[in-house]
Amino acid sequence: MRLTCTINGEPREVDGLWEGESLLYVLRERLALPGSKNACEQGECGSCSVYLDGVLVCSCLVAAGQAEGRAVVTVEGLAPSEEELHPVQAAFVEAGAVQCGFCTPGLIVATHDLLARNPSPSDAEIREALAGNLCRCTGYEKILDAVRLAAAS
Repeated sequence: MRLTCTINGEPREVDGLWEGESLLYVLRERLALPGSKNACEQGECGSCSVYLDGVLVCSCLVAAGQAEGRAVVTVEGLAPSEEELHPVQAAFVEAGAVQCGFCTPGLIVATHDLLARNPSPSDAEIREALAGNLCRCTGYEKILDAVRLAAAS
């Protein structure tokens, strides 16, 4: 099976897909985009969050074939260039919300999505928007600080 789609603004083709292959697997293993992480493979942790046609999804739950002809944006695609971080990415670094880094890509994409919809969220709105993302290192306070910092910038 062949997949033809747009990844981070670039047309891409992947040949030899098997029927049950996830979008996450294609991104990480076939396209060398390791930002989205493979953690739970059940859509519970949010580490693999990406945009699919502008909608936040867990890429571990999306069959690669479902991305045919569609646009995918990963954490790598948020930055304006390879030399410059997106303001959300920079806020996570500045706030120290990147401990082991495993949950960070999903949290950054989810924060990007939240701030696109609500540029000045309350703490309750931040917590609700990030409820699908699990972190085992930071205790969440630095993550909340990062979201507040990104919202202020």
